[in-house]
Amino acid sequence: MEYVLTLVVRVEKSARPAQTDALETAARAVLAILSDERSVGEGEWAGAMTGWQDARIRKVVRRARGAEWRRAEALPGITVTGRAAGDSGSAPAEVRVFPPVPLDAVPKDLAKLQVTGTDFEDPDEVPAPEPGLPVLWMNPGLEMSSGKAMAQCGHAAQLAWWELSAEERKEWAAADFALAVRTASPDQWQNLLAGGLPVVQDAGFTEVAPGSRTVIAAHPLLIR
Repeated sequence: MEYVLTLVVRVEKSARPAQTDALETAARAVLAILSDERSVGEGEWAGAMTGWQDARIRKVVRRARGAEWRRAEALPGITVTGRAAGDSGSAPAEVRVFPPVPLDAVPKDLAKLQVTGTDFEDPDEVPAPEPGLPVLWMNPGLEMSSGKAMAQCGHAAQLAWWELSAEERKEWAAADFALAVRTASPDQWQNLLAGGLPVVQDAGFTEVAPGSRTVIAAHPLLIR
Protein backbone atom coordinates (compact mmCIF):
# COMPACT_ATOMS: atom_id res chain seq x y z
CA MET A 1 0.00 0.00 0.00
CA GLU A 2 1.34 3.41 -0.95
CA TYR A 3 0.99 6.29 1.47
CA VAL A 4 1.18 10.03 0.92
CA LEU A 5 2.03 12.77 3.38
CA THR A 6 0.23 16.05 2.75
CA LEU A 7 1.54 19.51 3.56
CA VAL A 8 -0.73 22.53 3.26
CA VAL A 9 0.69 26.03 2.97
CA ARG A 10 -1.46 28.99 3.90
CA VAL A 11 -1.78 31.49 1.04
CA GLU A 12 -4.19 34.32 1.74
CA LYS A 13 -5.14 36.80 -0.98
CA SER A 14 -3.37 39.66 0.75
CA ALA A 15 -0.61 37.71 2.47
CA ARG A 16 1.75 35.37 0.65
CA PRO A 17 4.85 33.87 2.24
CA ALA A 18 8.31 34.49 0.87
CA GLN A 19 9.87 31.66 -1.11
CA THR A 20 12.76 30.79 1.20
CA ASP A 21 10.59 31.00 4.32
CA ALA A 22 8.08 28.62 2.72
CA LEU A 23 10.80 26.12 1.81
CA GLU A 24 12.39 26.21 5.24
CA THR A 25 9.06 25.95 7.03
CA ALA A 26 8.01 22.94 4.94
CA ALA A 27 11.26 21.17 5.81
CA ARG A 28 10.79 21.94 9.50
CA ALA A 29 7.20 20.69 9.34
CA VAL A 30 8.37 17.31 8.04
CA LEU A 31 10.91 17.08 10.85
CA ALA A 32 8.23 18.05 13.36
CA ILE A 33 5.98 15.15 12.41
CA LEU A 34 8.89 12.70 12.26
CA SER A 35 9.83 13.56 15.84
CA ASP A 36 6.31 13.88 17.27
CA GLU A 37 5.46 11.39 20.02
CA ARG A 38 2.37 10.35 18.07
CA SER A 39 4.61 9.18 15.21
CA VAL A 40 6.78 6.74 17.16
CA GLY A 41 6.41 3.70 19.38
CA GLU A 42 2.75 3.10 20.19
CA GLY A 43 1.67 6.54 19.00
CA GLU A 44 -1.57 6.95 17.07
CA TRP A 45 0.28 7.89 13.87
CA ALA A 46 3.11 5.36 14.24
CA GLY A 47 1.67 2.66 11.99
CA ALA A 48 0.99 5.05 9.14
CA MET A 49 4.38 6.70 9.56
CA THR A 50 6.14 3.34 9.42
CA GLY A 51 4.22 2.22 6.35
CA TRP A 52 4.98 5.50 4.62
CA GLN A 53 8.70 5.50 5.45
CA ASP A 54 9.10 1.87 4.40
CA ALA A 55 7.97 2.78 0.86
CA ARG A 56 8.47 5.94 -1.21
CA ILE A 57 8.33 8.99 1.04
CA ARG A 58 5.76 10.61 -1.18
CA LYS A 59 4.71 14.16 -0.28
CA VAL A 60 2.14 16.50 -1.79
CA VAL A 61 2.00 20.23 -1.11
CA ARG A 62 -1.36 21.98 -1.39
CA ARG A 63 -2.49 25.54 -0.66
CA ALA A 64 -5.39 26.88 1.36
CA ARG A 65 -6.85 30.17 2.49
CA GLY A 66 -9.72 31.41 4.63
CA ALA A 67 -12.29 28.72 5.36
CA GLU A 68 -10.16 26.11 3.55
CA TRP A 69 -7.31 26.75 5.97
CA ARG A 70 -9.63 26.61 8.98
CA ARG A 71 -11.00 23.24 7.84
CA ALA A 72 -7.47 21.95 7.36
CA GLU A 73 -6.50 23.15 10.83
CA ALA A 74 -9.40 21.13 12.26
CA LEU A 75 -7.85 17.88 11.01
CA PRO A 76 -5.16 16.07 13.02
CA GLY A 77 -1.75 17.48 12.16
CA ILE A 78 0.95 19.96 13.14
CA THR A 79 1.24 23.59 12.08
CA VAL A 80 4.71 25.11 11.79
CA THR A 81 5.22 28.84 11.35
CA GLY A 82 8.10 30.62 9.66
CA ARG A 83 10.61 32.49 11.69
CA ALA A 84 10.05 36.06 10.53
CA ALA A 85 7.95 38.18 8.21
CA GLY A 86 10.92 40.25 7.11
CA ASP A 87 10.95 43.96 6.31
CA SER A 88 9.11 43.52 3.02
CA GLY A 89 5.73 42.79 4.55
CA SER A 90 5.64 39.15 3.48
CA ALA A 91 3.58 37.01 5.83
CA PRO A 92 5.44 34.39 7.86
CA ALA A 93 4.97 31.02 6.18
CA GLU A 94 2.43 28.71 7.79
CA VAL A 95 2.59 25.05 6.85
CA ARG A 96 0.44 22.31 8.33
CA VAL A 97 1.62 18.73 7.97
CA PHE A 98 -0.71 15.75 8.25
CA PRO A 99 0.05 12.10 9.06
CA PRO A 100 0.36 9.90 5.96
CA VAL A 101 -2.66 8.12 4.58
CA PRO A 102 -3.18 5.69 1.69
CA LEU A 103 -3.38 7.46 -1.67
CA ASP A 104 -7.09 6.72 -1.96
CA ALA A 105 -7.89 7.84 1.59
CA VAL A 106 -6.83 11.50 1.64
CA PRO A 107 -9.45 13.45 3.65
CA LYS A 108 -11.79 15.32 1.32
CA ASP A 109 -10.98 18.67 2.92
CA LEU A 110 -7.38 18.12 1.83
CA ALA A 111 -7.94 16.32 -1.46
CA LYS A 112 -9.96 19.21 -2.88
CA LEU A 113 -7.24 21.79 -2.16
CA GLN A 114 -5.27 23.07 -5.14
CA VAL A 115 -1.71 21.93 -5.81
CA THR A 116 -1.03 24.74 -8.28
CA GLY A 117 -0.66 28.39 -7.33
CA THR A 118 2.22 27.91 -4.93
CA ASP A 119 4.74 30.09 -6.76
CA PHE A 120 6.35 32.40 -4.25
CA GLU A 121 9.18 34.93 -4.47
CA ASP A 122 11.79 36.35 -2.15
CA PRO A 123 11.18 40.10 -2.16
CA ASP A 124 14.48 40.76 -0.38
CA GLU A 125 17.97 39.39 -0.96
CA VAL A 126 18.46 36.18 0.97
CA PRO A 127 21.55 36.36 3.24
CA ALA A 128 24.19 33.68 3.50
CA PRO A 129 23.32 30.88 5.94
CA GLU A 130 24.45 31.30 9.53
CA PRO A 131 27.65 29.38 10.31
CA GLY A 132 26.98 25.92 11.70
CA LEU A 133 23.39 25.80 10.48
CA PRO A 134 22.14 22.77 8.54
CA VAL A 135 21.63 23.85 4.93
CA LEU A 136 19.44 22.26 2.27
CA TRP A 137 21.11 23.17 -1.03
CA MET A 138 18.88 23.39 -4.09
CA ASN A 139 20.09 22.28 -7.50
CA PRO A 140 20.83 25.47 -9.49
CA GLY A 141 20.11 23.73 -12.79
CA LEU A 142 16.46 22.87 -12.13
CA GLU A 143 13.29 24.94 -12.35
CA MET A 144 10.57 23.90 -9.91
CA SER A 145 7.38 25.46 -8.63
CA SER A 146 7.44 26.52 -4.99
CA GLY A 147 5.17 23.62 -4.04
CA LYS A 148 7.45 21.09 -5.72
CA ALA A 149 10.50 22.67 -4.10
CA MET A 150 8.82 22.55 -0.69
CA ALA A 151 8.25 18.81 -1.07
CA GLN A 152 11.85 18.30 -2.16
CA CYS A 153 13.17 20.22 0.83
CA GLY A 154 10.98 18.06 3.04
CA HIS A 155 12.56 14.98 1.44
CA ALA A 156 16.07 16.33 2.05
CA ALA A 157 15.40 17.16 5.69
CA GLN A 158 14.02 13.65 6.17
CA LEU A 159 17.09 12.03 4.62
CA ALA A 160 19.31 14.03 6.99
CA TRP A 161 17.11 13.02 9.94
CA TRP A 162 17.52 9.36 9.10
CA GLU A 163 21.31 9.72 9.18
CA LEU A 164 21.44 11.23 12.68
CA SER A 165 21.69 9.41 15.99
CA ALA A 166 18.90 9.61 18.56
CA GLU A 167 20.89 12.13 20.59
CA GLU A 168 21.64 14.24 17.54
CA ARG A 169 17.96 14.25 16.64
CA LYS A 170 17.09 15.47 20.14
CA GLU A 171 19.56 18.33 19.78
CA TRP A 172 18.07 19.37 16.44
CA ALA A 173 14.56 19.22 17.85
CA ALA A 174 15.63 21.33 20.84
CA ALA A 175 16.80 23.96 18.35
CA ASP A 176 13.32 23.96 16.76
CA PHE A 177 14.84 22.25 13.71
CA ALA A 178 16.79 25.35 12.73
CA LEU A 179 17.92 25.11 9.11
CA ALA A 180 18.41 27.15 5.97
CA VAL A 181 17.49 26.56 2.34
CA ARG A 182 19.66 28.11 -0.33
CA THR A 183 20.36 27.56 -4.03
CA ALA A 184 23.90 26.35 -4.64
CA SER A 185 26.16 27.81 -7.28
CA PRO A 186 27.03 25.36 -10.07
CA ASP A 187 30.50 24.77 -8.61
CA GLN A 188 29.09 24.36 -5.10
CA TRP A 189 26.60 21.83 -6.38
CA GLN A 190 29.27 19.68 -7.97
CA ASN A 191 31.38 19.79 -4.80
CA LEU A 192 28.38 18.86 -2.68
CA LEU A 193 27.55 15.93 -4.95
CA ALA A 194 31.06 14.60 -4.41
CA GLY A 195 30.79 14.93 -0.63
CA GLY A 196 28.66 11.86 0.09
CA LEU A 197 25.85 13.86 1.69
CA PRO A 198 22.18 12.83 1.52
CA VAL A 199 20.77 13.83 -1.86
CA VAL A 200 17.18 13.70 -3.07
CA GLN A 201 16.75 11.85 -6.35
CA ASP A 202 13.29 12.56 -7.71
CA ALA A 203 11.09 9.89 -9.27
CA GLY A 204 10.15 12.33 -12.01
CA PHE A 205 6.35 12.15 -11.75
CA THR A 206 6.04 15.94 -11.95
CA GLU A 207 8.08 18.89 -13.22
CA VAL A 208 11.54 17.31 -13.40
CA ALA A 209 13.02 14.36 -15.26
CA PRO A 210 13.22 10.97 -13.52
CA GLY A 211 16.40 10.63 -11.51
CA SER A 212 16.93 14.38 -11.15
CA ARG A 213 18.94 15.30 -8.09
CA THR A 214 17.05 18.17 -6.52
CA VAL A 215 18.34 18.96 -3.02
CA ILE A 216 21.39 18.03 -0.96
CA ALA A 217 21.18 18.02 2.85
CA ALA A 218 24.37 19.48 4.33
CA HIS A 219 23.88 18.95 8.05
CA PRO A 220 27.12 19.81 9.89
CA LEU A 221 27.03 16.47 11.73
CA LEU A 222 27.04 14.63 8.39
CA ILE A 223 30.03 16.45 6.92
CA ARG A 224 33.04 14.27 7.64
